[in-house]
Amino acid sequence: MRMVLTARIPTPTGNELIQNGELSKILESAYAALRPEAAYFTLGDGERTAFFYFDMRESSQMPTLLESFFMDLNAKVSLQPVMNADELRTGLSELMSGT
Repeated sequence: MRMVLTARIPTPTGNELIQNGELSKILESAYAALRPEAAYFTLGDGERTAFFYFDMRESSQMPTLLESFFMDLNAKVSLQPVMNADELRTGLSELMSGT
């Protein structure tokens, strides 16, 4: 199932990780584990924020995929299913046909 993982990195943690050169290494490791179809980085509520869109086969993957965000980044993490435009069209079509 396509998911979006949102990770908000507290400013003090992010500053420390940038200064010691670890932030890019941690994010590269997360990128390799998630293999996202897209990743975006921005600000959210004044904190460094990352969005990773990826496929999660089963919920048992959550500890493996998420713990580094908690432990290495001290991040606030959310995870939710999302659809692309084609999936939305399919879902709406099924809704309208009653299937």
